[in-house]
Amino acid sequence: MDKAVPIADRLVTPDRQIQVALSYLARRPDDPVIYEDVIAMLGEHIKGGEEAYHGYNKVFRDEMVAAMRRMNRTAPMTVLGRMDGAYRRSLLLDAKVDFEAYCLYIEADRAPQKQFFLPRVKVLGPIARDMGELSSDRLDLLAISLPPGVGKSTLAIFYLTWLAGLNPEKPILTGSHSNAFIRGVYEECLRILDPNGEYLWKDVFPGLSVSSTNAKDCRIDLGKRKRFETLEFTSIGTGNAGLYRAAQLLFCDDLCSGIEVALSKERLDKLWETYTTDLRQRKMDGCKELHIATRWSVHDVIGRLERQYDGDERAKFIVIPALNEADESNFDYLYGVGFSTKTYHEQREIMDDTNWRALYMNQPIEREGQLYHPDELRRYFYLPDGEPDAVLSVCDTKDRGTDYCVMPIAYQYGNDFYIEDVVCDNSNPEIVEPKLVQKCIKHNVNLSRFESNSAGGRVAQTVQERIREQGGITKITTKYTTQRKETKIIVNSPWVKEHCLFKDDSVVKDKEYRTFMNFICSYTMAGKNKWDDAVDSMAMLADFCNTMNTQRVEVIQRPW
Repeated sequence: MDKAVPIADRLVTPDRQIQVALSYLARRPDDPVIYEDVIAMLGEHIKGGEEAYHGYNKVFRDEMVAAMRRMNRTAPMTVLGRMDGAYRRSLLLDAKVDFEAYCLYIEADRAPQKQFFLPRVKVLGPIARDMGELSSDRLDLLAISLPPGVGKSTLAIFYLTWLAGLNPEKPILTGSHSNAFIRGVYEECLRILDPNGEYLWKDVFPGLSVSSTNAKDCRIDLGKRKRFETLEFTSIGTGNAGLYRAAQLLFCDDLCSGIEVALSKERLDKLWETYTTDLRQRKMDGCKELHIATRWSVHDVIGRLERQYDGDERAKFIVIPALNEADESNFDYLYGVGFSTKTYHEQREIMDDTNWRALYMNQPIEREGQLYHPDELRRYFYLPDGEPDAVLSVCDTKDRGTDYCVMPIAYQYGNDFYIEDVVCDNSNPEIVEPKLVQKCIKHNVNLSRFESNSAGGRVAQTVQERIREQGGITKITTKYTTQRKETKIIVNSPWVKEHCLFKDDSVVKDKEYRTFMNFICSYTMAGKNKWDDAVDSMAMLADFCNTMNTQRVEVIQRPW
């Protein structure tokens, strides 16, 4: 919604009194009495079961947040205190139907810098809304892949305590890789549920309390005592037939214990078998499933679920890498509780590239089938002295869609080809094509070959015309490829490893070059590849260069 539009026009309810009160805000935008009155009236409708008023409450709460930010430097503390009280009551009204509101409310008594959710709300807020989709029956399975230490497990703990309060009669089963981790989750749930603690769970679910606990087996029951407790926790592989049941949610947190398991296909196969027989068989009809993990391998549990549920609209897989496309941190939270860009860059420098991409960028691969390992690629810091023999490029074009247009630019010195620049972009043609023109002119590319499959011929013609208009020297040819893509990629890889040099990671500043290298080193022969455009472009370069080297030149008598 457009925040410039008056709140009375944005929040149109059938209640005449609310509309009159909202109209006063145009003249008295900092009057806490109006905010208190509107929240009270919204509350009456919500208590009466009118669900639409939850939506109105959310819109009005956003208005309150904007007002408090505007008033923060000038308003008396008494005014801000009343505004904060109205804001809390608004959160409490929605806390049972809105998981994000619940997360914000139960920590309202804690100082902002001590809260878990508020400093992280910009990143974790959308994930919290997706978790709410499970409870509202719009999703059956949700998998969340984030780097270590960014709050994914704690957010899940908040979710467990929310669901437990909503329906204490339906057991929730949590599984993980170790007893130590499970005990930590169990104890943190008890902290949130403690009526004398610092969380306000008791306000959201008044009249409900912990009826029993079992520290040995990690069980928590709410409300009436029952055979299967409200919250049950177990480590995977301990054998739980008949002991646990998942009626409301099966929550799996980091089932893969670490790199030792991830490096072994046999151990990952065993992990999948254990998950399907030891945890998933505990699910009752209608039970939802939540997976949270740091990804290690394409064969881990989330990877296999992703393939199994491919195309299923009731399954969602969220992936947020440590660094965004601008090579900046996605988790630089408020109050210094996250990770800065500098911290992630330093971590990247000291880690093996494959482990960095799996652990922090959530780009797991199958190491045994890795076609281009980072350590075996030839690298360089600067181009050799002197002019290159030629500057060449190839372009794996794209039409509209999610595929990438990839154009590596190679400086030839003898039999070596230095990949000095690239275009690696999945934007629409009107954005990508000017880049292709600019790069060819910038590097004085002599010859370029464009793949003419699909829209490639049209792109080649357009780029050639624009290069000529701007005084460039590049001569573009096209070639229609009939060879099977996977075969072409694999058979040309030895030539790429022997003759091509790539920039050392320490001198790569361009995000497209870094994306290009990530795609190169992520390609596996043992599994499904989401992006193969970069390796395909290198196979095209190998074919192009070999074609030129094998052409024969003959001297003939002039026919005139």
